[in-house]
Amino acid sequence: MTIELRQLRYFVAVAEELHFGRAAVRLHMTQPPLSQTIQALEATLGNSLFARTNRSVALTPAGSALLTEARRLLAQAHALPELVHQAASGESGRLVLAFVSTADYSVLPPFLREFREHYPHVQIELREATTDIQLDDLAQNRIDVGLLIPPLPEKSGAELAYRQVLSEPLILAAPTGIKALAGKTPVALKTVAEFPLIIFPRRIAPAFHDAILATFHEAGLTPRIGQEAIQMQTIVGLVSAGMGIALVPQSVSNLKRPGVEYKTLRGKTPLVETGLAWRRDNHSPVLHAFLELLRKKT
Repeated sequence: MTIELRQLRYFVAVAEELHFGRAAVRLHMTQPPLSQTIQALEATLGNSLFARTNRSVALTPAGSALLTEARRLLAQAHALPELVHQAASGESGRLVLAFVSTADYSVLPPFLREFREHYPHVQIELREATTDIQLDDLAQNRIDVGLLIPPLPEKSGAELAYRQVLSEPLILAAPTGIKALAGKTPVALKTVAEFPLIIFPRRIAPAFHDAILATFHEAGLTPRIGQEAIQMQTIVGLVSAGMGIALVPQSVSNLKRPGVEYKTLRGKTPLVETGLAWRRDNHSPVLHAFLELLRKKT
C-alpha cells in the first residue's frame, strides 16, 4: 500500500473546504481529477473518507482520524529541506564530546555555552574520561572529539588531529592552616616539602605527571607520593581532608572546596597543556562546525 504526499495534500484541502469545487480552486486544478485522486486514496485505505450527498460533504470518522495524521505528515515533509540543510551544515545532529576533569574548570563551560548559542539544535553527549580512555574511544569511533592532555602517542599521529586550546602553569593546592603559607604568595615549594604529594597515576596523563615531578626536581626536591587519584575533584578532596598537597593547573582554583587554599609557586613552573583531538577521517558536519567555532575563539 503506497500513499503519496500529493494524495494527502488533496485530501486535506477537501477536508478543510468540505467542498470539492472550492478545494479544486484552492489547488489550482479542475474538480474531476481531484475527485479521482480522493477515490483512489479511499480505495487504497479501504475506507470512505467523506460522506457525500448532492448538497454536502462531511468527514467520516475514518476521515477525521486521517486528517490529523495527514497534516502532521505534510508538515514534516515541508520541513525536510530545512532538516537536510541543518544536518549538512552541522546545525543539527549529535556530538559526542569527552573531557578530562581539569577541562571542567577551564575551557569546557565556555566552549559549551558558545556552541549551544550558535547551534541550539545539536544534541551534545558529554563523557568525562581520562586521556588514555579518550584515545581508545577515538580509535574505536566511540566519541567525536576529546578534550585531553597531550602528547598523543606517535602511532596515532596519522589517525588523529590535535589542536591546543589552553596552556597554564601549575599552582599549589594545600590544606588550609599551614602556618608557613600564611599570607604568602607566591610560595616556595620547599615550604611544603614535608607533606605527601597527591598526584595522577602516570599512565593516565604522562605529561601532566612528569610536569609535576619536574617542578619538584627543579626545586631540588624529591616528592613523597602519598596518594594517587584519577579525578581532579578527588585530588582536591583529599587535599581538603588533610591527606597531602597537590600541584594542579591554575584553572582548578575555580574548584572551591572548604579546607583548601591555592597558592602560586615561586620561580619558573612547567605549563600544562589541554587540547582537542579528533579522528582525521571523521567528516561529521557537526564536528567540523564545533571545531570551526572554537578555532575562531582560541
